[in-house]
Amino acid sequence: MELILVNDGLYQLVSVTKEMMEHISLLGEVDCFELCDILRLHLTVYHEPPFNVHVMKDGTGDLLGCICN
Repeated sequence: MELILVNDGLYQLVSVTKEMMEHISLLGEVDCFELCDILRLHLTVYHEPPFNVHVMKDGTGDLLGCICN
């Protein structure tokens, strides 16, 4: 699974690592899109309109979505 990030107009694919999943406990089976939502809630902060974006807490960019492999 990879995260789609945009930073200063440059799109990046960032692979999900064990460190990103470190404090997340999955109690049941989840599919890729549910895992993307869980990561979005855990790794980002939502900026209200007029921005309407999910900004990564570590400052690496704005999260647009995920690519499931």
